[in-house]
Amino acid sequence: MSALNVAELESVAVAETIDARGAACPGPLLEAKKGMGKVAIGDVIEVWSTDPVTKTDMGAWAGKVGHEFLGVVETDGYDRVFLRRGK
Repeated sequence: MSALNVAELESVAVAETIDARGAACPGPLLEAKKGMGKVAIGDVIEVWSTDPVTKTDMGAWAGKVGHEFLGVVETDGYDRVFLRRGK
């Protein structure tokens, strides 16, 4: 599945929001891993990050471990990264 557009992402039901703003790589990714353990398969987590590398790191990690990268919403000063738990 390809990434969702901003309107679709804004309407996704999020099971867990992780505020990793201010953390440098690999902090946001480690927080995302922890967050995935708290939600059910099929649920969506949202990671807030100020690290510009997070967008690409999350997509690569999700594909590697079987989760789905839904996309990114760029907000004022940080990115909102959406991931769906796959396993």
